[in-house]
This record gives sequence, structure tokens and C-alpha cells, in this order.
Amino acid sequence: MTSHVKPAEGYNGLTTLEKTLPSHFYFDADHYARELRSIWSHNWIYLCRSADLEGPRSYRTFTIGTQNLVVLRDETGVLRAFHNTCRHRGSVLCRQAQGRLKSDLLTCPYHAWSYALNGELKRTPTLSPIEGFDRADYPLYPVALKEWRGLLFVNLAGDEAASSGPVADRGSDRLDNWPLEDLVSGHVYEKTVRCNWKVFWENFSECLHCPGIHPELCDVVPIYGRLITGERDDPNFAAHADSDDPALKGGLRRGAQTWSMDGLVHGATIPGLSEAERHAGHSYVTSLPSVFIVAHVDYVRVVRVRPLGPELTELHAEWLFPADTLEHRDFDLENVTSFPTLVLDQDAEACEMNQQGLHSRAHAHGVLMAEEHYIKQFYDWYWAALGAYEAG
Repeated sequence: MTSHVKPAEGYNGLTTLEKTLPSHFYFDADHYARELRSIWSHNWIYLCRSADLEGPRSYRTFTIGTQNLVVLRDETGVLRAFHNTCRHRGSVLCRQAQGRLKSDLLTCPYHAWSYALNGELKRTPTLSPIEGFDRADYPLYPVALKEWRGLLFVNLAGDEAASSGPVADRGSDRLDNWPLEDLVSGHVYEKTVRCNWKVFWENFSECLHCPGIHPELCDVVPIYGRLITGERDDPNFAAHADSDDPALKGGLRRGAQTWSMDGLVHGATIPGLSEAERHAGHSYVTSLPSVFIVAHVDYVRVVRVRPLGPELTELHAEWLFPADTLEHRDFDLENVTSFPTLVLDQDAEACEMNQQGLHSRAHAHGVLMAEEHYIKQFYDWYWAALGAYEAG
């Protein structure tokens, strides 16, 4: 990358000094609780695919911060979400991570209060009626649930959730040509990373780290080896207007087709993709704070981000393929999954390294470089999301 060049018009990079978030935001327990109240309780949070709940009475449980939820299909196949809490004295209703209910009633394992799968309280075993008690007043606590392209999102904001915007950020139309609803899960990766959730998103948002942390990725996506994520991150990008060099313009290296260990497709490609989508090799959609999706010519990865504590984050990645890819006897699944897994593992190590250093009492905050403009966008979103619901 050419240094100290006056940026051309249309340059994406930062041109004025921007500080990072205060260091204690990444480990302070009180601030973490503030984020759970204001951000993780007032935004659409990705949980799983609707296909993961197969058939009536299937259920899954999830934890978002301190809140435990149950998502289920009722007897008619409708998806519903509730707090995993009995209205009697607050017991957990479903103790397993997933399963299938034995009947069309959800029964508390503690005192056997039973609920219809639409949340209505149906039975309260007791020897004597209580004056003033009406079962209709004690349904399960509902949670707002939306399905987008076969992905399930919840919002803990109660009645406010209806006006809290779409589940997917602007730019979700980048995936219009990928049949997300019809793809089949072929591989799952889970990792607990010893870092704050924001450290992960900051790492995701820049490629200054790519040459040192991801040499294999830089080989497949040459522009990443220049410390940038896109053509216009180079202040001198206009000088390369006529070039088709992937190191200058973006996209995969010449001869590569996708993110795999050898850069090649080993199964069916997604039909209906544009030439530009095939050339790019990857299309990203992000829905903060909980998920990003990467679509390739032959598969899609959905990566869920979940905070487990001030300095602990869970990554859950799922590889989705056309069904005929997984059914082909010569398909090499490991060739496809091991490369992004390597990248995720490298990112996790970098994030843990970053987290450790933030505890220095001398380091109140850092500073962003020109190429870290996407981190500045993340900060803008973060401050708006943090402040929007402070009264709650």
C-alpha cells in the first residue's frame, strides 16, 4: 500500500483522529450488565435456523445474558418464543438444550403447572381453589420472534420489539441470490473465546491484523495482505482504476473459486449467482450484535456471537450447503470446513491476546488507524444502541 498519499475522492478510510472505547468497557462487570440491559435486550438476536426445530412440539432453549428462553413449534407448526420460566414460582420449564415435548402441553417439572403451546395456562394442580386466581391472567411470558430467510431472531424488548426495526441490517439484499431457506447444515463449529464480545467485532471489522494473523487467508484474498478489506481503503485507489489485480481490486486470487484449503469448489455451486458474486468469492451480511453471514459460491456460513460474561464470548458457526453437495459420495467436507475454521481459530487467538492487554492500568483507550473505518462504524452503532434504552 502506498503511504502518505493524499486520498482520492471516494476514499473510505478515516482522516481524523478517533479514539477507541474506554478500556474498562471490555472487562468491567457493571458496564457489561449495562450492555445486557441496553443492547442485548433491545436488539434482534440470532438464535438458530427454523429448520433446527423440526416438527410440532420440538423445542430449543437459549440464554441471552441472564435471560433463559425456550423456542418451540406448537401443534400446528407455528414457531413461538417464551421466557423459560413458570408463572407459579419461577422455575425453569425446559431443562434440556433441545428436545420434543411428549404432549401438546408444556408442564413445569417442579409443581406441574401446564401450559398450552401458545402460552395459555391450562392446569394448576391444587386441592383447593384460590379466590381471585384466574388462569387467564398467568400465561407464559412471551418473547418477540421473527424469521428472516430461515433464521430465527428474538427481541427481549417486549412491546417495544415491534418498532425496533428489521432483524437484518441494511445490505441483507446482498444474499438475495442465495437460497438460504433451502440449504442444509453440513458442519457446526463452537468455540468459547476469552474476550469481550466487542473485541471480536472489532477484530472482524479490520484487516490490519490479516498479514500477521491470517497468512493463509491473505493468499486466498490478496487484498487482505495489503492491510485493507476493499479497494477504496487505499488512498491511492484511483491510480489502479484500470487494473484487474485482486490485490488491488479485491476478490479471490486468480484461479481460486471459494474459501477452502485449496481454493477450489468440491461440490455443487449455488445456481443463479451473478458474475460479480462469483468473482468476489464472498458476500457478507452482518446483523449486530449477534450474527454475520458469509455467502460463497458453494456454501454459506452463519456465525453467531453470544456474550457469556464480561470477558467470555461464544462463537457458533454453521456451514450450509445445497443438499446434493452433501449427498455426493466424493464431496470432501473437511477441505471446505477446515479453511474457515483455521481463520476463526486464528481470530480467536488474536482476540484473546487483545483482551489480555486491555487490563493495563496505563491504557485508558487506544486510537484507530485510517484503515479501521469499519470499527468507527461499529462504535457509532454501539453508542447509539447503548444510549437508546438507558432509561430501561
